[in-house]
Amino acid sequence: MSRATSLAAGSVGVALAVLGLKSLAWWLTGSVALMADALESIVNVAAAVAALLAIRLSAAPPDANHPYGHAKAEYFSAVLEGALIVVAALLILSESWQAWRDPQAPELPATGLAISAVATAANGAWSWLLFRAGRRLRSPALLADARHLLSDVVTSAGVVVGVGAVALTGILWLDPLLAALTALNILVSGWRLMRESVGGLMDEAVEPQLLGRIRALVSQEAAGAIEAHDLRTRHSGSTTFVEFHLVVPGEMRVAEAHEICDRIEAALKAMLGSTVITIHVEPEMKAKHQGVLVL
Repeated sequence: MSRATSLAAGSVGVALAVLGLKSLAWWLTGSVALMADALESIVNVAAAVAALLAIRLSAAPPDANHPYGHAKAEYFSAVLEGALIVVAALLILSESWQAWRDPQAPELPATGLAISAVATAANGAWSWLLFRAGRRLRSPALLADARHLLSDVVTSAGVVVGVGAVALTGILWLDPLLAALTALNILVSGWRLMRESVGGLMDEAVEPQLLGRIRALVSQEAAGAIEAHDLRTRHSGSTTFVEFHLVVPGEMRVAEAHEICDRIEAALKAMLGSTVITIHVEPEMKAKHQGVLVL
């Protein structure tokens, strides 16, 4: 089992444990804000299962029907997670409106808040772990899960503080108000997650800072060539795809041009890790001179 798969499986276990704790906190108190927190945890479980399935599928080697591999399966998982977050937020808004019309004082607030705080701490620790591993493994599914959990931690902390304020002040409308604010925060989180994931499915270029580093490295390592142009990049899961045209002197031997390409490829792979590089070599008199020049 790969590291990413192990972490995704761990996320399912953590999500189930947190769901149990938050549901218990809601059952003890009857707080609509804690109910909203528990509903989001149901989404966490579904999203964690989807991420696990996507990571397992993305690890499958290329085959006849998928010669470029299955890495984009992780983006589908992240889009699904974003959609589930939006659905949960709409459910919470509906419950918040009902509670606003008929507010109720929470029961056993201290016990419920203590349980919710333990669940929030567990989510925070797991989110930190997923962020570190997701960046290292360049896994969109793990990073999506980490961002979702971090959003959950922020909203849960606000709910704990708010429900405590309700218990201390007796202002009952604070409870449904906090639930509604939680839902709005979840909506924003879900939208951002879907936006980033759809970008991966649409083959967006790498971020400008990384693109600048790629351009600089190609320029540095392409000594002997005349120019490089039409540079294009994209991500597919943990793999970065880079392709460009390299113009060389017309009299240069194939072996010499190949050596330049090998040098560039080695440098790019050292910087980017898992990378697929395509270089189209053109003799000077045949160069099309398209795209932005790199050299």
